[in-house]
Amino acid sequence: MIVRLVKMTFYAKHRDDFERLFNERRHLIGTFPGCHSVDLLKEVYSGEETIVYFTRSIWDSEVDLENYRQSELFQDTWEKTRSLFASKAEAWSTELAATFPD
Repeated sequence: MIVRLVKMTFYAKHRDDFERLFNERRHLIGTFPGCHSVDLLKEVYSGEETIVYFTRSIWDSEVDLENYRQSELFQDTWEKTRSLFASKAEAWSTELAATFPD
């Protein structure tokens, strides 16, 4: 399993635009082959001018994640999302190293 984390900083004025886009696309992303789930997290104490969001998606494999990243769905979604950024996004592909309870 791959857990993909993406940190995105938006201008606060684009918050509603981003949330609307995410809500329009989350079902399509979450049902993409190999995807188990996709979540949106928001930083609790964002500033007045910017707001930080994270997406967390869980994938069967790196191949499934890469297939999504090469898809028209991703390309279109990313283009629309990127246009709202206040700064460059950061992303990590991770594996679960430990969990509680076991």
